[in-house]
This record gives sequence, structure tokens and C-alpha cells, in this order.
Amino acid sequence: MKRIKLKITALSPLAIAAKKPGSVSEAEDHIPGSVIRGAIASQILQLSNQQTPRIAEQNLTADGGDFEALFLGDEPAIFQNAYPAVAKIPDESNPNKSRPDLISRVVNDEILVLPATAVSSKTDPGFKPKNGVFDTLIDRFCADAFNYPYDPSDPKSIKENADARVEPYSGFYSCKDGKYRSHSNSTRFLTRVGINRQRATSQDDILYSIEVLNESFQETPQGQNWHHVVYRSEILVKDAELAKSLIKFINDNFQLFRLGGATSRGLGKVEITATIDEDAVTKARIKEFNEQLETRYRLWSVFSTLEKNLLENRTYFTLDLQSDAILTENWRRTTVISPKMLCEFVNLDDEFAQLNDEEEKNNFLKLEVAYSSYNYRSGWNSAWGLMKDIELVTNRGSVYLFSTNKENEKKWTDKLKDLELNGVGDRTSEGFGQIQVCNEFHNVFRENAV
Repeated sequence: MKRIKLKITALSPLAIAAKKPGSVSEAEDHIPGSVIRGAIASQILQLSNQQTPRIAEQNLTADGGDFEALFLGDEPAIFQNAYPAVAKIPDESNPNKSRPDLISRVVNDEILVLPATAVSSKTDPGFKPKNGVFDTLIDRFCADAFNYPYDPSDPKSIKENADARVEPYSGFYSCKDGKYRSHSNSTRFLTRVGINRQRATSQDDILYSIEVLNESFQETPQGQNWHHVVYRSEILVKDAELAKSLIKFINDNFQLFRLGGATSRGLGKVEITATIDEDAVTKARIKEFNEQLETRYRLWSVFSTLEKNLLENRTYFTLDLQSDAILTENWRRTTVISPKMLCEFVNLDDEFAQLNDEEEKNNFLKLEVAYSSYNYRSGWNSAWGLMKDIELVTNRGSVYLFSTNKENEKKWTDKLKDLELNGVGDRTSEGFGQIQVCNEFHNVFRENAV
């Protein structure tokens, strides 16, 4: 599997609609993979139509060449979501300040989604120099194992005799040299007048507003210089030669792509550049997660002694959703990845089905805990000219903690590496179901909030 890294630079506002309640269109906080996929497919067909007229009306599933392999084949390319690369970084130009100001800058680091188990102060949430963010998954698991209540609090607020309550903290982040930065983008509303179709003039009492992602940002609120907003995404392609052809096509036509709606009114103009990227190391993250879990488990053991050590001869790993996922079990939508579903995702369902009783199944794979929520997603299919079905999706950031027998560790490590590339659930080629195994943020504990 070849990983193509995309850099998307916004040159005009992006109308990426999420919901349309009434006359207001709300924008997404990222660029969905389905939007990138549609834009590239549309551009390929437009340029091909100049050489082969009416190509879009042909049956491309039968003899579509590279287009068929990328979009219509049994193993199509996977277009992942594009997340904002604009990070909030402490301004260290003035060392005399006790608390440095935050400035906005484009960074080149990997952009991830905070897990649902991350929390921060209720009064001053955010990464340091604010009160800091920490994860609760491992500590909560250990507390439940020893039947001990777990109610986390903010250590910095306790020192300052302030409100120490915490609440879930979500969003995008990146990490470089142990320093964590939050990522975000800003939006604004564009108000338009409705047009009377008969008179071709403005219609009385008809106004509508489009929320768009801003195309530029300032380093500081007082700054005068504006910079283009950058998003980062990835495309996963199985064939190496096909990946090279796609990279060449994108780089040769980097100024021709349009993303989102209202492109005929000047919105959605972007520049896209593509490069080859290396695979991430899954095995190291699983090993580090289990080492941290074992260390915390020993710390929590001072409260009581269990008859059976839950970590003995077991390997633990997490699945962290990096995008919304469409999960189905027994023909019904669900928000939990069960052991049976996970075995189906990694082609171990036959081996799992041969296990006789519940104890053997738990020994092979057990879901320890799940943190998930749901939402609804729809969209517009430009190729069909129709609305997409409304899907119940599991929200990004959801966390699933699994354990397996130690003897199956190598088997699952290899399978999980492939699963990180292929994703889970339905419509993975459109960016749904992106996962990361053992997100490193789970190793950030309360006393070391970042």
C-alpha cells in the first residue's frame, strides 16, 4: 500500500456543508475525503473528455483503465479526510511574559484527532500554557479493575484553589518534540439573495446564508499579514505505478481543483500538491501502550489485591477513530466495534466462529471498554445529482480497548497494521472509518498534563 500525502492550500472560501437547518448552511471543520475524491474524479473526467468526448457516459466499470482502478474497482483508492494544519503555538519571542501568547502557524506534523477519553479544565481548557490536557483511559480501566471510584480533577486548578472540575476536550492536535498544539480553522457567513427564476432578478424576502471555511488567517489578532490556510490529507493506493500516475496528475493540475459547493460563484478554489509518505510504526505503539498500562496497574494495586492479574498473559490495544465511521452489525447500525466485527475487518472471522464457548472467544479477543457517540451524516453526490443517504455514524475520537492472549500478539500486530491502512466499516474509500492503533495520547497522564 502506497501512502500519498496531500497538501491542500485554500485560495478562496470553502463551502463544505455539514447541515442545512432552514436557510443557513453550516460548514464542516475539515474537508471530508468524499469531497477530495469527487474533485479528483471530476477533474480526471473533464480532462479525459477533451480527448475522448462523452467519456462520462461510457461504462467505466468495464474498461475504465486507471480511473476504474482508482474509483470503481474492488479495492479502490482510499481518500482520507483533510484536517487543518494551522496550529496554535506559544509565542516565545518575549521571555519576560509569565504566560506566552498563542500565535497561529502552519506546521508540517501529522494531524490527529484527540480521543474521547481526553479531558481538560472546565475553566481554562486547552494545551499548555493553559491548564493542560490529559487522558483518562488507562487510569479509568485500572480504577474499575480494583473497584475504586475514579473522578479526575485538574491539578493546576487545585494548586491555584480554583474550580478543579474537568470535562471532555476534543479537536485536532499535533505533537513535535513533546510539545502538543491544537489545530483549528475559522469560519464566516456569506449572505446571499435568492433569485426569482421567472424574472431572473432578486426575490423579495428571500435571503440565505452560507457558512464557509476561511481561506486565510492572521498569526496574531493584531497582525497585518495574512496567510493561506493549509489542510493535510492522505490517499492510499495499492498499486505503486498507479500511485505514481496519480501523483503526477495531481501535481500537473494542482491549480485546477475545486472543493465543496458554490464553485461557480468563486468558492472552493484550492491548490493541491502530492508526495509519497512512509508508513507509520504500529508495533512500537502497541508495546509502549502495554508498558504504560502495566506501570499504572502496579500503582493502582496499592488499593486492593485481585485474585487474578488482568494483565497476566494478555496484550492490550486500542482502536481510535480518526474520522467518523459507518458501522454495521447484523444489518443494523451500531456505534460499538464488537470482537466479532473486528475479526471480520481483519479476516479472522472463520477462526473466531470456530471457538465454542464465551471463555474461548474472550481468550482470543475481548472488548474491555468502549467510549463512543453518534451523529448523522448526509451529503450531495455531484455525479448522480442526488442527495446521499442519511447515515448514522460513530463520531471521530471514539475509543475501543481490546485485549488478546499473549500468544496471538504477533498475529494481531500484523493484522492491525493493515487495518490502519484499510479502515473499518462502510465507505472507507470516502474517508470514513480511519483508525489509529494505540494513539500515543493515551500515555499522557494527569500528573503530566500537556
